[in-house]
This record gives sequence, C-alpha cells and structure tokens, in this order.
Amino acid sequence: MSAARAILVEDVWKRFRLYHERNQSLKASLMRGRRARYDEFWALSDVSFEIEEGTSFGLVGENGSGKSTMLKCIANILRPDRGRIAVDGRVSALLELGAGFHPELSGRENVYLNGAILGLSRKQIAAKFDEIVEFADLAPFIDTPVKNYSSGMYVRLGFSVAISVDPDILLIDEILAVGDEEFQKKSAEKFHELRERGKTIVIVSHALEAIRNFCDRAVLLGHGKVRSIGPAPKVIQDYLDGVHIDRSAGNPGQRVGSGEIRFTRLELLDRDGKVTTRTRTGEKVTLRLHYEASEPIERPVFGVGIGRIDGVGVTGPNTRDYNVIPDKLDGRGHVDFKIERLLLLRGTYDVMASIYDYTQSHQYDGIIHALRFDVERGTPAEQLGVVSLGGEWEIVEEDPS
Repeated sequence: MSAARAILVEDVWKRFRLYHERNQSLKASLMRGRRARYDEFWALSDVSFEIEEGTSFGLVGENGSGKSTMLKCIANILRPDRGRIAVDGRVSALLELGAGFHPELSGRENVYLNGAILGLSRKQIAAKFDEIVEFADLAPFIDTPVKNYSSGMYVRLGFSVAISVDPDILLIDEILAVGDEEFQKKSAEKFHELRERGKTIVIVSHALEAIRNFCDRAVLLGHGKVRSIGPAPKVIQDYLDGVHIDRSAGNPGQRVGSGEIRFTRLELLDRDGKVTTRTRTGEKVTLRLHYEASEPIERPVFGVGIGRIDGVGVTGPNTRDYNVIPDKLDGRGHVDFKIERLLLLRGTYDVMASIYDYTQSHQYDGIIHALRFDVERGTPAEQLGVVSLGGEWEIVEEDPS
C-alpha cells in the first residue's frame, strides 16, 4: 500500500514582471502618458512532483533556479499563474529571517503575533510559551524589542515559534544556516525528532551534503524547470554533473592582487600525472599552480584554500608553512602541492589560490574560485563529515577472568 500524499505540485507555472523603468509617483506616471515597459520572466515552468507524507524532501539547484519561488507557492505566499498545488495538513514555514516580526514589539509580543498568524489561539500560545522561549534560549531578552535582536536571536525565535504549532508539514528555506553552532545542533535534533514522528519536511538548501544525508527524495530545478527527481543522492549527483566545471585561471571567479606575478592555470593531477576533476578518498593527487611573473619577484608565498561547495572551509596550506620559499622567480613555471593520500570525504570542493610576498601583507594574485573537483567514495569508505582521520579500528576481547 502506497503512502499518503502530503503535497501535490501539478503543472505549476509562475510569472514575474521585470520592469525596465520605475514610476516614482502617480504624477510621473501621468506625465509620461504611457505604461511602464516590462519583460515577463517565468520563474517556474510546468513543474510537477509529489511529496509523500512523512518524508523529507529537498529542493536543489543554482541561484535563480526557482527553488524559493516553488517553496513560497507551496506555502501559499505566492499563487501560481497556471497549474495547481494541493497540500494536506497544517503547514509551518520558515522562509525568511524574522518574517512576520514587528521590530517595535518585544519578543514576547511577537511570539503571540506569529503564533496567531500560524493558526494558534492565544490560549494555545500561552501553554507553549515557556517551551518556545526555552528552546530559543532568549529568556533574558524576551521582553526586549526585536529590533535590538541579533540575526541569530531572530532565527532562534522564529524557528521556535514555527515548530511550536506542531506542523504536519514544515517548509524551510536555507534559514538555519544563520544560527550559531549550538543552535544548528539543536535544530538538527529537532528535525530528526519531527522526522521520527512522521512529519513531512521540505527543505531548500545549497548544503548538498545536508540534503544527501537528511532527505529521502529531492527535485533538481534549473531555470524554473524540473531537471531531475528521485532519491536525494541521485538528484544531487545529477546536479553536480550538470554544474561541474573546471574553473581554471582562464575562467576564474573573483580575482584580486597587484598582478606582478599571476596564475595562468590551475590543475588537479591524478597519480599518473593526468589532469582530472574527479578523484577518490585515499588517492594520490597533485594540485599544480601555473604562474607567470612579469618581473623578478623575491621570496613569493603560494597558497591554496580548499573548501566544500557549501562553504565549509577545510584547509589552507601555503609554501611558507612548509618552508619552501624560492629566493626569486621570474618568467613562467609551476608550483606543485603533492598529496600522497587525499583524506577528503565524498563531496564537491572548491579551491582558491593566492600569491603573497614573504610577509604575507601584499597580495600579488588571488582567485576565489580557481578550481572545482569532486571526491568520490574510496578508502577509507567513511560517509559522514568532511575528512577522514585515516585511523584504524581494532577490537580486543579481554579475558573475563
């Protein structure tokens, strides 16, 4: 017997108008004597999918793919121009930081205001009030106007109120990345509790590993259209296959520096010295940084920063740390960072690269997105986290006597 359906999205289209000019006043509009010109932009085009009751479902895609628009349509904040959306159950949504908060009201007053918006009576809110404040850890500040709250305090209070309504369906749009580490841990525990209780959770996030580990299924959106749908690991792999590019210095991201010595190309080499964009945990690889100096540069320092695609930094080695400092460089050459055993776990990683003077106070060149590569499961075959410790397990049975 198939599970009950919590959400149905059927042939949904959503259009926005992009205006070329803005009328500053009614008078300006009348003086112009014509309507403002605009283009139509379809944020969603013929989107269809179903979400089963009690599942965790992810919406993934590049910026501008339509993820947040889709979530707002499910939450009934936006209305589709075509198609239909059917939702079965009480919905609670965390779509924008502090959405629905009145800055002049206190935290206490905003709890009652938001609770009412989410469908709770004043009596129900009063019964849950202490629990809401305790979870948000805001007891000393609950009677302070929320305009004086930090972003972390905003998100803690908003999340606390949203889960207090005991929703059947919880919609979340990237909001929990704002909280501090302790709050994110509490939120993750709450997510798992809700999941165990059979709640339906829909998440928009760029944190692909979180989607992979937490969601049962996912949909990939691209330019407002469904590109892939299915088990979360498969959809994430489809996403990575679609956006995977070798960001060499010929096509860099943001670049800074005075330019006397610059990167011309960055490459990831496999154990055979061949250029690649895919490797495995435990494999031997080399990061090769090609450079060109337009004048003699004394004692330059080369460095790389490696981070996961969702922004989690991993490491940032440089040649000064390793005491590999040339007296002078001129013309062309390359610098190799050799890794005998890559202990990054499965995921997609971005490399940033830099060249500084010896004091590391003057930057000659720096590329924010210099190279992107994928790490697939290898040895060790660990699945959680970012890196392996490369250790070994041993079980020793002791003599009971």
